[in-house]
Amino acid sequence: MLTLVIGNKNLSSWSLRPWLVLKHFGLDFQEVKLPLDTAEFHREVLQYSPSKRVPVLIDGEVRVWDSLAIAEYLNEKVQGRAWPTDAAARAHARAVSAEMHSGFVGLRTHWPMKATGNASVTLPPDAMMDVARVQQLWHEYRSQYAQRGPWLFGEYSIADAMYAPVALRFRHYSALIASPLAQAYQDQVIQDPHLQAWIAAAQREVDSHWGA
Repeated sequence: MLTLVIGNKNLSSWSLRPWLVLKHFGLDFQEVKLPLDTAEFHREVLQYSPSKRVPVLIDGEVRVWDSLAIAEYLNEKVQGRAWPTDAAARAHARAVSAEMHSGFVGLRTHWPMKATGNASVTLPPDAMMDVARVQQLWHEYRSQYAQRGPWLFGEYSIADAMYAPVALRFRHYSALIASPLAQAYQDQVIQDPHLQAWIAAAQREVDSHWGA
């Protein structure tokens, strides 16, 4: 069985992404959860992750770290179904996923992910530009692929998993979303039953003071 090693569900945005891919494409797995920024984490992570970070996927002798690399590995497990079937949509989905993977530093820095609760944090200009760019992407691809289904490119793909932590950030910090299409997509992501299960687990962490 596959094993996914993750951090706190309330905090670990990178852990959430491959977890959602596993759930949405029906892959059986067990999860190992390590408490971030603790002595226990630094002691235990060494046995799982060569990068000393989470997430890491373990498949027998194979260990894959980095969320996007894990997602690509899982895509092969499901015969390519985790990316759109159409070549243009697939290229766009990969592009926006790579942009999320390497960019949006201001947004991630000033609005760290929390799956629970809410807060008010004023963003500097660079982070505000990141928020606007995310909304632009959501509006553009929901406009283009609306007839194919409710997700960013119609059917669920790795791109949706990549942007799920951003949807949680927008909810936690009450981001103003100007585009109705972008707002509808935000709602779609938040209402996803798998993401709701993650949020519920994050709340249990907070209630137990494990992942606050």
